[in-house]
Amino acid sequence: MIKKCLIGFFILITIFSSCYNKNDNKNSTFNIKTKNQPNILFILLDDLGKEWVSGYDADDIETPNIDSLLNGGMQFINAWSMPQCTPSRVTLMTGQYPFRHGWVNHYDVPRWGHGVNFDSDKNPSLAKILKQAGYKTCVAGKWQINDFRLQPESMIDHGFDDYCMWTGGEGGNLNKSEKRYWDPYIHTKDGSKTYLGEFGEDVFSDFIVDFMNKNKQNPMFIYYPMCLPHGPLTTTPSEPYLRDKIDKHKAMVRYTDDILKKLVFALEKLKIRDNTIIFWTTDNGTAGNIVGHVNGKKIRGGKTFLTENGVNEPFIVNWPGTIKPGVKTDALIDFSDILPTFADLAGAELPKKYKYDGKSFKDLLIGKKNSSRKDWILSMGSHPAKIKDGKVNNVHPFRDRALRDKRYKVFVDTLKKISHIYDLKNDREERNNLIHSKSEEIKKVLYKFKRIIDSFPPIDIQPKYNKLNNSKYDILPKQLNNKAEKRRKVSNHSPSLN
Repeated sequence: MIKKCLIGFFILITIFSSCYNKNDNKNSTFNIKTKNQPNILFILLDDLGKEWVSGYDADDIETPNIDSLLNGGMQFINAWSMPQCTPSRVTLMTGQYPFRHGWVNHYDVPRWGHGVNFDSDKNPSLAKILKQAGYKTCVAGKWQINDFRLQPESMIDHGFDDYCMWTGGEGGNLNKSEKRYWDPYIHTKDGSKTYLGEFGEDVFSDFIVDFMNKNKQNPMFIYYPMCLPHGPLTTTPSEPYLRDKIDKHKAMVRYTDDILKKLVFALEKLKIRDNTIIFWTTDNGTAGNIVGHVNGKKIRGGKTFLTENGVNEPFIVNWPGTIKPGVKTDALIDFSDILPTFADLAGAELPKKYKYDGKSFKDLLIGKKNSSRKDWILSMGSHPAKIKDGKVNNVHPFRDRALRDKRYKVFVDTLKKISHIYDLKNDREERNNLIHSKSEEIKKVLYKFKRIIDSFPPIDIQPKYNKLNNSKYDILPKQLNNKAEKRRKVSNHSPSLN
């Protein structure tokens, strides 16, 4: 009798356990397929200002797929990047301003060497945070802050499950590695090699579509820092016979539009589009030798400059069924806000050992609020760093920077003094410096910004990393330092076209 009871008891336990596991699996699938953890596709173009997106009133080009994303979602008009590649990319990965993460100046790691690296043990990582929240993570495109010859698995260390990366121009191996478009030199888990006869963005986007197919049952974070439309100017698979430079630039921009269409189609085919939030933006303004037009006005590319053509980027967020279509917002956001926003959307916790400058704007996206959580935003950083005592060093102890609220913008010099103030409502081209104005309103605004500036560290932090000792190539310190000294004398205002 006792034996029968025991057998019956164990059968009940087994049935209960089985039902529990089934319910648990159902709940897991339910969480994956609802918007509790949306897929996040983050597309970052390289060197493109608003003057080359027709949805931002560009005259010289049509970008129908980008415009469709914009019209079906939220269009930001006050979204700031940093002025150049390295500070922008590290800021979005860490949620910290350059004065805090240390990568204030541009530093091309594989090209310049000296054991410099974006150290995954010493910095916050967006991908790590989302991976720990249960996301499958991948990255494809441009990175340029680690040398894959020295750290072949650095993308894994930064939290990406899979990767397909242009190596960047590798010092000592430039003939192969500089190619990012036709015959690109690409690093994957199988190593680095040339993809003869192929076009870089096709390789990257095919990899992303394949990753989507393999991981569609899981929440996914896909980071796509495109190489396009950064120079060298080139033809594309869609327009292979161009000769004129500006025609090539336009073709490169149009190809980014084609790639977006390809990725959206893949999401729709997999029936996961409605649970995928797409962020689309650029790392800084267009190169200064390229001029576009917006509503009949000439706009020079503003890359490396703190003026609006260098830092106020096209920024689009699209999430069908959650973000209302056709929303245009003047909310203030900058690249430090990307990490906390993605973490908030994913239900992820931020590691407490780091200090973050960014604030989540999730509530703005889902319609709970009409503004972001920021009263001001900041941009800073550009031009080559220096090498001192074998390590990378910022050129200035306190780097010049710009801050703005919804109306006014100030420029802060390397002595921590406000040198310019502009009324962006009436002076979008930043020509009328009001620094000597006797207006009481301007005095109040200056006082407000001065208090913010006083809260910054008096000296910017240097990049935090353990130096690698197996460098394949090191630029001569004198060569890089001369380049840095030459660039430090350049104004932070973009040259006028008039």
